[in-house]
Amino acid sequence: MKLHLLRIFTVVAQHMSFSRAAEALYISQPAVSQAVRELEHQLGLTLFERGAGRLNLTEAGALLAERGRAILAIERTAEEDLRVLKGLQRGVLRVGSSTTIATYLLPPIIATYLRDHPNIDLHLTIQNTYTILNLLLDYQVDMALVEGPVADERIRCEPWQPDELVIIAAPDHPLVLQAAGQCVPADRLADEPFLVREPGSGTREVGDTALAAKGIRLKHTVELGSTEAVKEAVAAGLGLAIVSKATIADQLALNKLTILPCMDLEIRRTFTRVRLIGRTPSPAARAFDQVLDQTRTA
Repeated sequence: MKLHLLRIFTVVAQHMSFSRAAEALYISQPAVSQAVRELEHQLGLTLFERGAGRLNLTEAGALLAERGRAILAIERTAEEDLRVLKGLQRGVLRVGSSTTIATYLLPPIIATYLRDHPNIDLHLTIQNTYTILNLLLDYQVDMALVEGPVADERIRCEPWQPDELVIIAAPDHPLVLQAAGQCVPADRLADEPFLVREPGSGTREVGDTALAAKGIRLKHTVELGSTEAVKEAVAAGLGLAIVSKATIADQLALNKLTILPCMDLEIRRTFTRVRLIGRTPSPAARAFDQVLDQTRTA
């Protein structure tokens, strides 16, 4: 199997379109079509079902697309290893990160990395933990930082930073005023409206697990797609929320939010560095690991 044919096929499989693949590869559409036909002839298998103006992967095509992405990822790593002989004069690093880490912890780390390695192109993908792990498994990112433990035997996990989650409220929330600085019994939370992140969010999962462990079932929830939206809604008096303490320093200083101490409810987790088992880190990734290690406290 010729590598350039595999590369063209994986781009077609990604876009599910010969024309869009041709645009992405800067070659003609007939050249793309010919390459796919040649690959199918070499393999003796049909890779795409063609009809009604649409493409669909066959079973063989889906398998080759998955394996092809892995093969091309190895090729990129090999290229990176060769570039290191030139002192990392060029390179690409694709980092995935869950929202909380990317927004509140990574900016100074990325600034340090790019200051030391200005010729590296760093692409940061920000999604919830569930989505980031799927991108890692699909070879769409080289490494990732996510919230909490990961139960997947294909992924190697390394603790990076500890994190504390707290319950937040508006300073004039009735429960805050009633508590008057004292701890609130955990069972008082069940009847309060809660602002929560979307399913797949690491913060949502850890918060739900902690409440369930105390037998607390929330009766009223409003689902929002970002931590910033959650904080703004809480500040507006719409309810309570569970967020990382690292995300609220500014709001606490401005007295827009306050932490609501809750009796017997301590929520801690670990931010985790993850990569695929068996996948050798590129030189650019190893350099990023060094910067992460300088900030590691777990």
